[in-house]
Amino acid sequence: MVLKIAFQGAFGANSDMACRAVYPDCETLPCFSFDDAFAAVREKRADLAMIAVENSVAGRVADVHHLLPQGGLHIVGEHYQPIEHHLLAIKGAKLSDIKRVESHVQALAQCRNWLRAHNMQPVIHADTAGAAQEIAQRGDKSVAAIASHLAGEIYGLESLADGIADGTRNTTRFIILAREAQIPAPGTSCITSLIFRVRSVPAALYKALGGFATNGVNITKLESYLVDGLFTAAQFYIDVEGHPESPAMRLALEELAFFAQEIRMLGAYPAHPFRRS
Repeated sequence: MVLKIAFQGAFGANSDMACRAVYPDCETLPCFSFDDAFAAVREKRADLAMIAVENSVAGRVADVHHLLPQGGLHIVGEHYQPIEHHLLAIKGAKLSDIKRVESHVQALAQCRNWLRAHNMQPVIHADTAGAAQEIAQRGDKSVAAIASHLAGEIYGLESLADGIADGTRNTTRFIILAREAQIPAPGTSCITSLIFRVRSVPAALYKALGGFATNGVNITKLESYLVDGLFTAAQFYIDVEGHPESPAMRLALEELAFFAQEIRMLGAYPAHPFRRS
C-alpha cells in the first residue's frame, strides 16, 4: 500500500520536495494551509504530514507551533531540507524585465537582500509553488516567482537566477506528523518535543527547566507563546536531546512537573543526522 503524505502548498513546493526526499515512494497531497494538512491526517485522507517549522535564514514559521497543541497529531520524525531558491519567470523574460516577485512570506524573507539589490518588489503569496503556477498562467514578463527548480519544471517556467537566498546554508527544518505516536527504541539518539505552561511569577521558567540542567539533558530549542489572549501565563515549546524513558529524562520530567502545568509530550523521534553536521 502506497502511503500518502500531506504538505502545505502546491505541487513543486519545498515541502513537496521534502516529502519526496524522505518518502520517495509516497504519494504527496498538496494542501492550501497548514491547518488543512493537519486535518488531512486526522481525517485519514493522508497517513503523514510534512510541516515546515523553522528556517536557518528567516527563523520560525508562523502559526505552526500554535497548531501543534490542538492538532491532535504526534511528531514522529524530523527532516532538514537544503533550500535553493530560483527566480522563475515565463519563457522569454529577462532579469531586467522583472519588477514584482511573488512567493510565500518565508521565501521572500530568505531572499530579502537579493530582492532589494535588484530593485524588485516582494509580494506575499500563499506558497512558493502556487505563485509559480499563477505566474505561468498569467503570462506577464514583469512578474516572477521565488520557488524551487521542481516548480519551474512542473509549470514550464525559466530560472533567471538561482541560489538567491541571503544565507549560504539556507535550510528548513520539517517535522513529520502522524495520528499515532511512534516512540523509538530505548538507546536511540532521540529528540523529545514538549509543551507546558508556567505562571507569570519570578523564576518560574528557571525552576521548571532546572531539572534538565542538573540531569545533563540538553535543550536544543525553547520558544514561548502567550495563551488565551492573556499576559499572565505563557506556554513554552521545547526540544530536548534524550529518550523519554531514559533515567536522566525521567528525572528531568519529574522536576518539570513540580514547577509547570499542562505538560504534554508532542513526540519522541530519531534525531536527524543534520544535527551532527
